[in-house]
Amino acid sequence: MRPKSLGYLMFASRWLQVPLYLGLIVAQGVYVWQFMVELWHLIGDTFTGRTGVEITVMLSVLGLIDVVMISNLLIMVIVGGYETFVSRIDLNDHPDEPEWLSHVNANVLKVKLATAIVGISSVHLLQTFIRAAEIPNEKIMWQTIIHLAFVFSAIGLAWIDRLLVSSPAERTHAQKAVT
Repeated sequence: MRPKSLGYLMFASRWLQVPLYLGLIVAQGVYVWQFMVELWHLIGDTFTGRTGVEITVMLSVLGLIDVVMISNLLIMVIVGGYETFVSRIDLNDHPDEPEWLSHVNANVLKVKLATAIVGISSVHLLQTFIRAAEIPNEKIMWQTIIHLAFVFSAIGLAWIDRLLVSSPAERTHAQKAVT
């Protein structure tokens, strides 16, 4: 095999990721199902009077928010990962094209994923604090420490991404991509 052919083979191997992204789309479907089941329970419990306690409703709603945030994370990985590592998605200026898709790259994707994980962790930590009377202090402490590790990791990734951007124009473009 000639070196040029080997290079083409390596370049074509990126398509091996497609089944992984398709699997994540199936996982997205599972999250939609889970959301609908949890929403159905919330509505049913509310109208039958079984969920009269505000804290129970709040925890149910936080559970729904958690599912949505994880689903958003999946979309970022599916669309952003495919666009970055497999092939460009030509949407022909489709009106529903996400703004962030036009300037996605591996660094922007990492920062977006890290901030999404911080958001998901925040929801879990809030649920823990609401049920603090039922949860051992040691578990609360470890969840808080893990959450802070996620926060510092996200800050570190954003800082590294900022250091990698060399020109002021690139820095402005990168800042718009992260927000």
